Amino acid sequence: MSDTSLTIDTILAPELTLCRVPASSKKRVLEFIAEQIHEQDESLNDVQIFNNLISRERLGSTGIGQGIAIPHCRLEGLDRVIGVLLTLEESVEFDAIDNQPVDLVFALIVPKEATSEHLELLSQLAEKFNERSFCNALRECEDARTLYERMTAASG
Repeated sequence: MSDTSLTIDTILAPELTLCRVPASSKKRVLEFIAEQIHEQDESLNDVQIFNNLISRERLGSTGIGQGIAIPHCRLEGLDRVIGVLLTLEESVEFDAIDNQPVDLVFALIVPKEATSEHLELLSQLAEKFNERSFCNALRECEDARTLYERMTAASG
């Protein structure tokens, strides 16, 4: 499978789209993401994913402003890109660039030998989340299915 077909709808699974997740902190959000990925694929180690996400955050927060974060990391032994979309029940402190708490999270886990396509994907996401009306539509979702449909409908 070639990397060029990386779009939001090819990396995001309905099972990894979750609405109104209760989380008390940034750490808890990242833990939750790692646990969800492990639940979907037990060959992937949640502790390793969590540690990699945390290491990435130490380089600088992935909170891109306006209540949005795109935490991401590379993972040894991964052969595809995994996306996780969450809306949070309550905003959490994320050390974001504008110091606003975060309630919309799109995590991206990419293979260790990530390529420019993965960076392209990050900028695709950032661009989407730049549209306030799009973000508001995601925040208004009451259930995961609607959230998934809104996120993937916008892709492409």
